[in-house]
Amino acid sequence: MANHNWSGPVPAGLKTEEFVLRPIAADDAERDHAAVMETREDLRLWEQSEWPADDFTVEANRVDLVGLEERHAEGRAFTYTVLAPDGSESLGCVYVFPIGASFLEKSTVTPVGHDEWADVEAVVYFWARRSQTENGMDERLLTALRAWFADEWKVDRAVFVTNEQFTQQVELMRRAELNLKFELVEPGKPGTYLVFG
Repeated sequence: MANHNWSGPVPAGLKTEEFVLRPIAADDAERDHAAVMETREDLRLWEQSEWPADDFTVEANRVDLVGLEERHAEGRAFTYTVLAPDGSESLGCVYVFPIGASFLEKSTVTPVGHDEWADVEAVVYFWARRSQTENGMDERLLTALRAWFADEWKVDRAVFVTNEQFTQQVELMRRAELNLKFELVEPGKPGTYLVFG
C-alpha cells in the first residue's frame, strides 16, 4: 500500500452516544478553532512546533481546513472532525494516512520489535479537546477508533502515533494495552514520535 492514494474503503463517519466523526470541512473553521485554541499547549507538544500560535485566527484555520478537505476528497489522507452529537462543538480531530504519504516517506522509521513498517495499513493521529480529556473522552475515542478501523475500514494493522513529549497520550496508549511498534522521526522535528499498535 505504499502509494499516495488510499485503495480500501473510506467510511463516511462514525457515531457513538458521545461523539460523531465526519470528514472535516472549511465550514467547521470556527468550531475547530475553538477546540484547537483550548488545546494549544497539548497540540504544540503533539506537533513539535509552535502551532497553533497564540494569535492563530479562525480565518487562518479555515485555510488549513480547505487543504484538509481537498486532501480527503482526493483520497490522499483523511481528516475527521470529532463533534458533540448535536454538532454544536468540536471535541477533537482524527487524521488517517497511508504509509505512502509524502511526510511519512521522508521520515525515519525504526522498528522496536519484529514488525515491518511496510505491513502497516493505516497511520492514525488524533487529539481530543483539553476539556474532554479530563473526563476520559480520549480513551473512549481510541476504543471506538480501534473498532472502527477493524470493522469499517477493513484494516487489521492500523497504528496510532503520538509524540514522546505528549506524555498524557503516551500513557493513554499504554493503558489501552497497545504495544510500541516503531519510533518515527520527521525531518526537521527534534523529538521522536512513538507508534503503537
